[in-house]
Amino acid sequence: MEQLENIDYAALWAEYWPVVMSGALKVFGALFVLIVGLRIAGWLANSVRKHTTRRPGVDATLGNFFGSVVRWFATAAVFIASLQVFGVQATSFVAILGALTLAIGLSLQGALGNIASGVMIMLFRPYKMGDFVEISGQSGTVKDINLFQTILSTVDNVKIIIPNTEAIDGIIKNYSGFDTRRCDITFGIDYDDDMDKAIGIIRSLAEADERVLRDPEPFVKVVNLGDSSVDIQARLWCKATDLWDLKFAMTKDVKAEFDRQGISIPFPHRTIVQKQVS
Repeated sequence: MEQLENIDYAALWAEYWPVVMSGALKVFGALFVLIVGLRIAGWLANSVRKHTTRRPGVDATLGNFFGSVVRWFATAAVFIASLQVFGVQATSFVAILGALTLAIGLSLQGALGNIASGVMIMLFRPYKMGDFVEISGQSGTVKDINLFQTILSTVDNVKIIIPNTEAIDGIIKNYSGFDTRRCDITFGIDYDDDMDKAIGIIRSLAEADERVLRDPEPFVKVVNLGDSSVDIQARLWCKATDLWDLKFAMTKDVKAEFDRQGISIPFPHRTIVQKQVS
């Protein structure tokens, strides 16, 4: 107790006060740099994204990708700057980072592979923002492409996240890859109906629809003799954006016109033969 009473707290406080204040200022300075720097990194990424997409010939896909790259590099620079404010020298940090590179590379092989795959997607452009694609068995509209993953939105608005390695290594179906697509619709008519009349009905409706392109010319032919129907297929070229509307409209209009002109669409039926047992 006497030893505690003999301690000169004023002198002790005066001795360690500068150290405490220096440490506190470093902590607050590092936090300030970190918070402000992360906000600046986000602002830079958004600015790069907006200015890139405004340039002719550059779409939203490249804008998002460049914005993502800027964000990651800016974030790394902010962390290094905050460590310097805290007292950790950049040279020491780089040396430590170099020593950990091998271990980090081994543990993050998947992440690094996704980054490399993201760069390949940007270079070869198998799809872009807004395309309707099928990747790794998942179909949807491309909403985002970043360093690590591709994000799709399904037709019922479900978010699908696909790692870039799976996207680039698998089979990709890009339904928006070309401006035009072929709309195939098959109609079955009864064997007793007039095939030429049915073909004429389908062809006239196709030629009357402005969404059907004249080149290539619409194809309407008998393609199959089924078990209970004569199958007539219409192959109509249209803009990719009009495909589903055209398919639905033609299916409805042909059915209505068949009904008006006495063309029947058969349905499966079963004939039962009963034998007398003597």
